Amino acid sequence: MTSTLTGALFIGATRRPGTHGQILAIEAATGARIQPAFGGASPADLDDACALAAAAFDPFRALPLERRAQFLEAVAQNILDLGDELVERAMQETGLPRPRIEGERGRTVGQLRLFAGVVRDGGFLDLRIDPALPDRQPLPRPDLRLRNVPVGPVAVFGASNFPLAFSVAGGDTASAFAAGCPVVVKAHSAHPGTSELVARAVAKAVADYGLPEGVFSMIFAEDRAVAQALVADPRIKAVGFTGSRTAGTAFMKIAAARPEPIPVYAEMSSINPVLLLPAALAARGAQIGTAFAASLTMGAGQFCTNPGLILVIEGEGLDDFLAAATRAITKAAPATMLTPGILAAYTRGVAALSGHDAVETVAAGAATDLKASPALFVTDAARFLARPELHEEVFGAASLVVRCPDLAAMTAVIEALEGQLTAALHMDEADHDTARGLLPLLERKVGRILVNGFGTGVEVAHAMVHGGPFPATADGRSTSVGSLAIARFLRPVCYQDLPRALLPPELQGDGAGLPRRLDGRPTL
Repeated sequence: MTSTLTGALFIGATRRPGTHGQILAIEAATGARIQPAFGGASPADLDDACALAAAAFDPFRALPLERRAQFLEAVAQNILDLGDELVERAMQETGLPRPRIEGERGRTVGQLRLFAGVVRDGGFLDLRIDPALPDRQPLPRPDLRLRNVPVGPVAVFGASNFPLAFSVAGGDTASAFAAGCPVVVKAHSAHPGTSELVARAVAKAVADYGLPEGVFSMIFAEDRAVAQALVADPRIKAVGFTGSRTAGTAFMKIAAARPEPIPVYAEMSSINPVLLLPAALAARGAQIGTAFAASLTMGAGQFCTNPGLILVIEGEGLDDFLAAATRAITKAAPATMLTPGILAAYTRGVAALSGHDAVETVAAGAATDLKASPALFVTDAARFLARPELHEEVFGAASLVVRCPDLAAMTAVIEALEGQLTAALHMDEADHDTARGLLPLLERKVGRILVNGFGTGVEVAHAMVHGGPFPATADGRSTSVGSLAIARFLRPVCYQDLPRALLPPELQGDGAGLPRRLDGRPTL
């Protein structure tokens, strides 16, 4: 297929060649560089994008909800209309197979359509009306009305491991648009061609709906200072980021040091503990071991919810679990990783565990070219607690089993963990009392608790939480997946005794038929 890519920046409606360095995509399977070159944004390019976003904010947020919803649906359809050009470019840049890319495209489109429904419903506005009580004693109550408003232009950083679902038109962008916020995207350098194609889909919807051009811009940046300047720009009011803890915490520091600090919603680091409870382990240790290996090796382990830590109480079924997991991992073929940098970091992490004096290697294969093999290690609770470096994430298909002599030791290990995205409990009915005792602790540590499964499947739904206490995310009160993600880019405003003609339409009279609370009571 002939490439239609240009390598240009998207500064509002303008396609502009970047002049501040250049980026060449790398074919994940071969390491070969792929044309064309993508020019990096200069400080002037970034300034223009942020100025356009600021100018677009008030007109965009004032759109009727139905038109905002239609815009989101148009972006979704435009992505589908890109057809095989998008799928094939994403496969080339990431090494991910066609079914994974097509599935991720479906998830991306589904997210946009989900948020279109959220916008139409209007519940995200959280409308509240407390009518005036002029005769109340000893003091009258004023007329009070509340709605959520968007925070302003949002900076979104594309993720390396999800070229579509956490990228240019991924969950951060979709939820920001749904809230009424313009978006400036910094595309990930690992998949610039994929990013340009998706940016076209977004830009076409902006143009087709006659929206202000600054609703969407996308830049490439070879220079780290440009990305940092995007976070520091005073016109940016929030940041969505998925990536390393190093980059995420750097952005948090920049945002906190601004004259007007802003929130950074960064998803950064998680080892996602899996708890194997005694009855389940005794009954089906081998079955769990096989399923664990399949989850660990899926997508070369390049998921933020990969099961990187297994906590197990010594007892019946443990040997069966380890034997089954080892068989499956040993048979797993080496897999292409997303980038040479990710492969190198994974190789270093596996080597550090392989050579650690507190760790036993159960199964590990050598990396070949741009491929890596899964690895499984074992330690015990006492050594795990004594060696904090064993708590660190190895991004990829590597996991550490911690053998605990009893429930107290397992509890102590959980207490010592940092914040996590997920925790999984494998349990049977006889384990319910044990699980009940662990749940309050797990609620303090993680954003999602699941049973008899693994966290690598994230459903895009209203009740999903993809977040957790630091360092899983910068703000554990938030989620980057599911309809609640819109709350990151909203803030409440109260209107006291405003004349009806000056109130927002949805707060006039009966609330324009949208969900609301009247004197605290949910009503329509």
